[in-house]
Amino acid sequence: MKRWLRAGATLLVGAGLGASVTHLLSVRGGEEEPDGAGLLSIIPVLPVPKVQASELTVSPVGPGVVMKYGFPSLANVKTRESYVTSYDPRTRTASWVIERLNPATLSGSSDRKYCEFKEDDSVHVCHRATNADYKGSGFDRGHLAAAANHKWSQKAMEETFYLSNVAPQNPHLNQKTWNNLEKMCRSLTKHYLNVYVCTGPLYLPRPEADGKLYVRYQVLGQNHVAVPTHFFKVLILEQANGRGVELRSYVLPNEPVDEKIPLERFLVPIETIERASGLLFVPNIMKRTSNLQAIASR
Repeated sequence: MKRWLRAGATLLVGAGLGASVTHLLSVRGGEEEPDGAGLLSIIPVLPVPKVQASELTVSPVGPGVVMKYGFPSLANVKTRESYVTSYDPRTRTASWVIERLNPATLSGSSDRKYCEFKEDDSVHVCHRATNADYKGSGFDRGHLAAAANHKWSQKAMEETFYLSNVAPQNPHLNQKTWNNLEKMCRSLTKHYLNVYVCTGPLYLPRPEADGKLYVRYQVLGQNHVAVPTHFFKVLILEQANGRGVELRSYVLPNEPVDEKIPLERFLVPIETIERASGLLFVPNIMKRTSNLQAIASR
């Protein structure tokens, strides 16, 4: 089995993937065998449960279905009505959140005006974020699993407002370019059978005056909620008729980004995110398909 990387990927970030949008980092792709090494290579992918057609009208998603392509990591995994997450108690945010989008999840009468951001009671009080941490910080409470992705159920939408599904996000980024990326993910459900979306924060190194690289990030409030330097989205796009999957991966800096910049400029090879985040995506995906095309540029 082989996966294909298109050459010419570009990402608008600085040296070490850590600075602001300052220059282009070019990454060459090539044909290579998937790397089966690592812990995930011996961990079975969760089976997809069989459901009756009548059940699909009630719950078009579920933990087993959402995790069809496995866990990027195994720490502090939590399941919700419409997404699965791995919570990082040190940063008070999630390491990753995975959701499955299709026309069924995007349709319904749910309304975010009935939703409020709330503490996650399943997280120990010493390790959880509060609304007070964000108040006056200058950062938005940025959804990882987007509320608009889960209109099929009011409960599912409300669960996206847990602060464990939130990270401090630059307001301009959250309301402009990041919002455009979320809309693009939803639009892809018109062309693919299912769209699996994995979203998370990154804390990337920046060069400083002494020429060395340092990982530095702000923290908010009494609970020291970590402010990511960047965010990633990994999209697993299931083609119809079992023709395999496409893989797209994006990294955006947590700062104002001109919304006129095409989203394709933020595509990166999946290995970039795997190395930067400590997560693994490809091994489990390859267990589910013999035809994987990783899109690094368009």
